[in-house]
Amino acid sequence: MSERSHHRRPATFKLDDPAVIVMDPDDASRPSRGTVHITPEADPALLPVPVETPIVPVQRGFRWGAVFWTAIGGLTLLGLGLGVTQLIEDLFARSEGLGFLGLAFAIAATLAFAVVVAREAFGLARLATIEKLHLRAAAVLVSDDRAESRAIVNDLLGIAHQNPHLARARAALQGHAGDIIDGADLIRLAERELMTPLDQEARRLVSSAAQRVSIVTAVSPRALIDVLFVFAASLRLIRQLARLYGGRPGALGMIKLMRHVIAHVAITGGMAASDSLVQQVLGHGIAAKLSQRLGEGVLNGLLTARLGLAAIDVTRPLPFTALPRPALGDLAKDLLRKREGEG
Repeated sequence: MSERSHHRRPATFKLDDPAVIVMDPDDASRPSRGTVHITPEADPALLPVPVETPIVPVQRGFRWGAVFWTAIGGLTLLGLGLGVTQLIEDLFARSEGLGFLGLAFAIAATLAFAVVVAREAFGLARLATIEKLHLRAAAVLVSDDRAESRAIVNDLLGIAHQNPHLARARAALQGHAGDIIDGADLIRLAERELMTPLDQEARRLVSSAAQRVSIVTAVSPRALIDVLFVFAASLRLIRQLARLYGGRPGALGMIKLMRHVIAHVAITGGMAASDSLVQQVLGHGIAAKLSQRLGEGVLNGLLTARLGLAAIDVTRPLPFTALPRPALGDLAKDLLRKREGEG
């Protein structure tokens, strides 16, 4: 189109008007005077679907380090067992009542240890299921496999069944799932129905954690307190997000999630994005209007928000396709707006 066409006033045209010509978007020819050239927009349904990089690291071969620590753990447990057995025998030798008391304590400790191990195993299995579900959904968005998409939706409904707040979303998804033919469209429908309320709650959790860190680190007198509080707040936020999306991480599960979150931040270049955002904040003079401590609190809040957004990508059972991904810039604007109001 000509340079003057950008300032054309709105007008109506007939479809059979010979002066209206439909142009190809790649056509670089100049239009003739007295004609109106229209460039049709691409159909969103025909656009390529962005596929995310797998968040699960590549499985390696045989690990001798795992064998070493497993053997050390086994020897430690055997040593503890022998020590407890010797202790109970000594208690029985001194007094029958003390022996039964020690035996009761040993049974209670063994039972509690078995429950803890079972919970840790269940948490790791649940996290692995969500990770595999994420990868399967990303593959279906490319292959458009209808049968696999239905299996994924069934697994999602099984995970969402434990959340009473998703009862209406589950009913709506089950009611419309039979009308969808394409596998990729079924995944998008499941994301819109099931992930919309969870994403809204996840954004609220990240924003609240970032504001809390910003306030506490702005008034704390020591840098060590800042570091410890940011670390504790990040752990709490990651656990909350994992539980929100259906995970049940224990101690080992949290270690695994922290590794994945840090790896995700490194792979996606999140720290570089945070640096550019900080430069933009400083360039506009917003941080200059705040005190030095408030400025440090804002930066700590942004760091917490970035970790929270990475945790959403890691713990979410579906990739972002039909719904927009939460942006750090939006959370930063909310955080700066709140800090300016307090300053």
